[in-house]
Amino acid sequence: MYSRAELASAFRAIGVAAADTVMLHASIRAVGPVAGGPDQIHLALKDALTPDGTLIMYASCPEYVDEVGRGHLDAEQERELVEKLPAFDPFTARSQRENGALVELFRTYPDSVVNPHVARFVVWGRQSGHLIAPQPWDYAFGRASLLDRFVALGGKILLLGCDHDTVTFLHYAEHIVDIDGKRVARFKVPIEENGTRVWREMAEVDTSDRGAHPGWPDRFFAQIVDAYLAQTGNSGGRVGDAPSFLLEARGLLQFALPVMQAVAADRTSSGRGS
Repeated sequence: MYSRAELASAFRAIGVAAADTVMLHASIRAVGPVAGGPDQIHLALKDALTPDGTLIMYASCPEYVDEVGRGHLDAEQERELVEKLPAFDPFTARSQRENGALVELFRTYPDSVVNPHVARFVVWGRQSGHLIAPQPWDYAFGRASLLDRFVALGGKILLLGCDHDTVTFLHYAEHIVDIDGKRVARFKVPIEENGTRVWREMAEVDTSDRGAHPGWPDRFFAQIVDAYLAQTGNSGGRVGDAPSFLLEARGLLQFALPVMQAVAADRTSSGRGS
């Protein structure tokens, strides 16, 4: 069983430092038993960051909130959702279950704040206000977004026993990379305006499992992350039982953009483009 102090020491050992801005992806199960329960994981990371640091996790929205119009559902399913789905409240809605249990614990903990958007992040620490500043409604993972500000701050990504294919930051790379053939998803979201539920149209470079480009191979994000870790000689360490890696967001971005360009160009030159 691991204590909060032991976890904080392990976070420091893999490179987390006071005043860092860190985006966390985590598996509670991978960490192993923790004295005091899983909240001690994000509390230990905050200890390593100190009050001068900042912690971010991606919460997104509950199931179906951003599905109407994407083409994943049949007409009857969409009709029922339009009729019955309540307006999305970013301050009370649960985190997307696929993002793991820790983000919901973090979201509901005192001093956590969220940005009022379905592309919803949870933030704690010194840079919270700056990071959740207003962002575009459309293409909310791209320019002028929280992720744009995160990389400008010299942010770091912490992978805590998680699947490396889940690195949300790489959706930012997809949004800004200069390639042809990007898939753009257009859909509707139920929000409240002046006390009334309305369906507001939204667009993004497709962040679904289809991928942002028809040339993306299976588990493309994991391939990029693992290649970057290998190139930089980052063998990580352990936090509790969890294999863990800390990497620089800017370095990952600079690595990912030409990889994405090469894959997209190969798809086009092979005559298999969309």
